[in-house]
Amino acid sequence: MPPSPLLIDKIAWLHLHEGKLLSTRSRGKDRYYIPGGKREAGETDEQTLLREIREELTVELLPESLAYQGTFEAPAHGHAPNVVVRMTCYGAHYRGHIQPAAEIEEVVWLTYQDRPHVSAVDQLIFDWLKDQKLLAD
Repeated sequence: MPPSPLLIDKIAWLHLHEGKLLSTRSRGKDRYYIPGGKREAGETDEQTLLREIREELTVELLPESLAYQGTFEAPAHGHAPNVVVRMTCYGAHYRGHIQPAAEIEEVVWLTYQDRPHVSAVDQLIFDWLKDQKLLAD
């Protein structure tokens, strides 16, 4: 009997501008990832997202603007085959100037053509955004 999957629970910010999705690359990584991260003990989705985006991109998301977009699951990039990442995604307005901080080395705007350069769960999100006609080719 195969081992049960291990779940990585992540919260992500879907921020689009002119058909491009904000994405990041951490130091030492070979893939781009939608900004966000893992919740700390006892945190809500909102608390996790506000903290992670402030730490990674130095902007403040506006809590009253948070809007649930969807939840996606796929094998976790760079982990054992039985490790799954669940990404709960929100849109939100922000104040401040987006710039890389903490472990983030690069901030980029991606289109659907960049799909091969993102993790498996992000590829599902790219497909969904394209189906919604929100992500440019």
